[in-house]
Amino acid sequence: MNWSRRSFLKTTALTAATLPALRLVGADSPTRRYRTALIGCGWWGNNILGEAMASGACRIVGLCDVDGRMLANTLDRVKRERGDDAKGYRDYRELLAREKPEVVIVGTPDHWHPLQTIAAVEAGAHVYVEKPIGHTIKEGRAMVNAARNHRRVVQVGTHRRVSPHNVSGREFLRSGKAGKIGMIRAFVHYGGGPENPLPNGEPPKELDWDMWCGPGPFRHYNGGSDLSNPWRGSMHPRGFRNYLDYANGTLGDWGIHWMDQVLWIMEEKWPRRVSSMGGRAIKGPPVYTAAEQTSDAPDHQVATFEFERFTLTWEHRQFAGNNAEKGENVGCYFYGTEGTFHMGWIGGWKFYPADSRKPVIEESATLHEPDQQNIKELWADFLDAIRTGRPPVSDIEEIHHSTNVSLLGMLSYKLGRSLEWDGAKEQVIGDREANRGLSRKYRGPWEYPKS
Repeated sequence: MNWSRRSFLKTTALTAATLPALRLVGADSPTRRYRTALIGCGWWGNNILGEAMASGACRIVGLCDVDGRMLANTLDRVKRERGDDAKGYRDYRELLAREKPEVVIVGTPDHWHPLQTIAAVEAGAHVYVEKPIGHTIKEGRAMVNAARNHRRVVQVGTHRRVSPHNVSGREFLRSGKAGKIGMIRAFVHYGGGPENPLPNGEPPKELDWDMWCGPGPFRHYNGGSDLSNPWRGSMHPRGFRNYLDYANGTLGDWGIHWMDQVLWIMEEKWPRRVSSMGGRAIKGPPVYTAAEQTSDAPDHQVATFEFERFTLTWEHRQFAGNNAEKGENVGCYFYGTEGTFHMGWIGGWKFYPADSRKPVIEESATLHEPDQQNIKELWADFLDAIRTGRPPVSDIEEIHHSTNVSLLGMLSYKLGRSLEWDGAKEQVIGDREANRGLSRKYRGPWEYPKS
């Protein structure tokens, strides 16, 4: 039995064991091709789209993006690689109404995920939505409820749940080989330096910037319009993760993967207490004027999450790379009575026994290009969940809990104080201001989703 088959069976069994029995939809034919649409034709949306096309189970009928350049490029790709005559749209609502897709990929920036996912399931589609599922905690709850009410499969792009070394690492830890886990440290360390403001300007003519901002606050556009340099300056197309109007910084981006690994491995749902601090010691104070702006997310952050059985810490920085530290610059350390287990990314996992006479145990990663990921396996799980009616391995409700961990860390950082969390009620205990931060007002005609 090859890895993909063996791991798929294990992952399916783990899903059945850890999720409640949910009758989502009826069984489908294994040869059925689904009318499929992509909302958000950027870098990562195209990574997901590539696996959808490669699966042979999807006919691409519609593509949507507010940037005409990205839309045109992706339409050309679909025609060239699959021969599908997909239609292009600038408004996802028009796509859903006209094309009536059965499967929708949501690959837009974070602040758009809730409205687009909910609209898609209400239109009858199953959804693969990229992480994080939203910008605020109550958005996530509304997404879960919509998926359940309409009996649709909603898979979230936490592909590490099906990565070979993450699956085997979970089995290693749950077997007790690392002993009792008392503390976990998750981290992301990348280099960087000070940030200088960039001048604001008019967006490219192909980009509907007002629609890009959507339900989030409107900010002036800045940075270059050259898509060959996507990290330059402004929010669009990739830099938005460091603008808190549209995302939640490194903890809200990278942190989702590692918070989810912890909850998935340890079979927890939420922490009891959360505290966080950080700032912009290197990037400098955020700047936003009519003439220029910088990002405003912290360039370093430390958070502590107290669970019933263990303590989880998070740390990130966007300066002083990881060359001086042992191990990768991303991942989790699980500290157990029998040794230390490092769940990494590119380097796989390693277990360092407490008994120095015992050898280090390790397993390499099996990742796919582009971008060293395992979307292929997650997409296969998504299709199987649709066909059989079982919950997917990265089911929206489980990833809602994982997302909440990161969002609570950011809420504590923004408020400057610790929070006590009632996970069952999804409320901060005794803190009205913090509870107001579980949602936010939407801009213009957009209405915050009702849970």
